[in-house]
Amino acid sequence: MHKFGLSVAILIAVAIFAQPAAAQEREAFRVCADPNNLPFSHKNLKGFENQLAEMWADHLGLEVQYTWFPQRMGFVRNTLRSKNEHNEYKCDVVMGVAEGFDQLMTTKPYYRSTYALVYIKGRKLDDIQSGRDLLNLDAERKADLRIGAFDKTPGPAWLQRHNMLDQMESYQAMSGDPEDYPGEILEQALVDGDVDAAIIWGPIAGYFAKQTQEVEMVVIPLESEPGVQFAYGISAGVRRGDDEGKAQLEQLMDETDQQIQALLLSYNVPLLAPEVASARVDDDD
Repeated sequence: MHKFGLSVAILIAVAIFAQPAAAQEREAFRVCADPNNLPFSHKNLKGFENQLAEMWADHLGLEVQYTWFPQRMGFVRNTLRSKNEHNEYKCDVVMGVAEGFDQLMTTKPYYRSTYALVYIKGRKLDDIQSGRDLLNLDAERKADLRIGAFDKTPGPAWLQRHNMLDQMESYQAMSGDPEDYPGEILEQALVDGDVDAAIIWGPIAGYFAKQTQEVEMVVIPLESEPGVQFAYGISAGVRRGDDEGKAQLEQLMDETDQQIQALLLSYNVPLLAPEVASARVDDDD
């Protein structure tokens, strides 16, 4: 199994207990973030979640302060629910988590996106314009494909559902190496030809397709289907019990909605309408 890491915020995690915490007076906009997780966050402050944190902090007249920790197993425990030597919580806000992520309390979504199929133009998949096109390829072409996907994400489930698991190159979703970042599957494996295509979360796909200059990447948003959910609403998260913090963030979302959408588009994030990302996906009977 390959080792490129994927943010835990993108995974739908198993429920674990979270202690309630009362809202405290904010002296800064204190963000829990991964230092190496573009396009979301980075210690160089070039991620769109960094930019969004600055936007919201400006509206509140506060400065942004970061607690950095790799967004892998233990992220919430070591940031949002962790205290410093003064018995104060280290940070108050996780900028991007799947709606309903049950390790914390989530706001309403501030954007909705979907997983995407990515390939390099001019190689062997130029006639593919949708996920259905890929599935409808003849057996000989399918057999020749190598499709990269992170374990514990919808990609493997979709490939298995359509009898293409033999074509999958599996990449580790949660690496213990803080230098790993999810875009490596595109910048390295796809560009180098180790895989012919990749199935990856849309914001990662859109960002690295725009950043990569030596080749032209084609990004095809994938549609959810019975048994496989590709589309998700993305929210901000606070500690359980921080109703005041949640309400404040949702007010900021309302006040800055147009700026948020413009920011996301500048990072080439594939955006979905609310009704698309919120549609229920059931298993087949």
